[in-house]
Amino acid sequence: MENASHIRLIIKALLLKIVPKLEKRCSPVYNSRKRLLWISFLFLDVDLHKTSRIEILKGLSRKGYDVALFGSYSKRKPSAETLGVRVYCIPVSRAPIISSIVPAISLIMLLPLLILKLRPHFVIVEPQFGTFFGLIAARIIPKPVRPKIIVDVRSIPVESRGFSGWLNDLCFDIAMIITREILDGVTTITHMMRDLLCAKFSINPENVGIWSSGVSTDVFEFRKHAERGRELRTRLGIDDKFVVLYHGAVTANRGIAEAIASSELLESKYRHILFLIIGNGPALESVKAASQKWIKEGRVIFHEPVEYTKMPDYISACDIGIVPLPDLPEWRAQCPLNLLECLAMAKVVVATDIPANKEITAESKSVIYAPSADAEGIAKALRFAFDNRNMLDEWGIDGRLLIERHFDWTVIAQRLDQYLSNC
Repeated sequence: MENASHIRLIIKALLLKIVPKLEKRCSPVYNSRKRLLWISFLFLDVDLHKTSRIEILKGLSRKGYDVALFGSYSKRKPSAETLGVRVYCIPVSRAPIISSIVPAISLIMLLPLLILKLRPHFVIVEPQFGTFFGLIAARIIPKPVRPKIIVDVRSIPVESRGFSGWLNDLCFDIAMIITREILDGVTTITHMMRDLLCAKFSINPENVGIWSSGVSTDVFEFRKHAERGRELRTRLGIDDKFVVLYHGAVTANRGIAEAIASSELLESKYRHILFLIIGNGPALESVKAASQKWIKEGRVIFHEPVEYTKMPDYISACDIGIVPLPDLPEWRAQCPLNLLECLAMAKVVVATDIPANKEITAESKSVIYAPSADAEGIAKALRFAFDNRNMLDEWGIDGRLLIERHFDWTVIAQRLDQYLSNC
């Protein structure tokens, strides 16, 4: 018996020498960690402004999860050091059709292999049409090692005009209808989005978890960016202006043109109000063309998109933020990230009185609600902000506290962790 025991020890030692990772995978510590694989159709080298996927994975990692991200890149392969999480990605052209087909085909071949390699407890996917093919392939994996599959819906299609908009809507609906039959749960961004999805796709609300947009309160720390914000004002030549900041996508249905048009309704005492528009999008040139009068008068500045880590400097340089989303179906159930980022920087925000904004801020002093999304409603809110500019710093602190309590990524990760633990 003693000789047999010695033989077992020798065999174990040889195995551990030949396969160094075996010891780690067999250890109680490794097996006790929750493992998660996130499947994204974003281009990880150019879509880093869409930070929620990265930040939620970092948050879960801090909670003890072993996390990995699968995506694609168009030019430069991102590293774990760049993203802050372990990453597996494939090169894909950004051509419209190819960018959808190649990831779909890749998932068929690679997802089962990744699951067998990483042995995740959970696979979280985004509702793209190509996701379906990878999930079907993943279903061939035996149940003992098959992970639970969760579909995460950050947004319904928001650019729904013309043929391309109709096609986006159709692909989203097909993806949701197909994947709902083979998944174990759904997560989404707000209670309103949950209700919308459950009603449209006959999903049981008890199977839906909610984790909202969030903010890194370390990156968006208003105190450490104050000096750089003042320097930026001087560099942009806006020291003597009351700066209203919009940052994000520039599209026809976000109320940007209407907000700028409010300049026409502001009396002479409000002539120091200036709009700083930071971003890009399909409506940028048309919005610029409609704003030529105010550009010439020095009341509107258009600025190219800014890197995520530099955005706090620009928010610090403004007096207030603005989120002028109109009351449209595609916006009512959202959680606007630009609103959260301004609040994190202790800036008061002029926002339209729609459910998406109200769910975040409730009765916070940090938001001034415009009674409507047209030029007249925005102008009324801007007058109130300007007339009470001596109170803005005090009101802005209320917004910062709101973010720390409810929208810091640590808090958001805790919500997702609770859902996964009960899934």
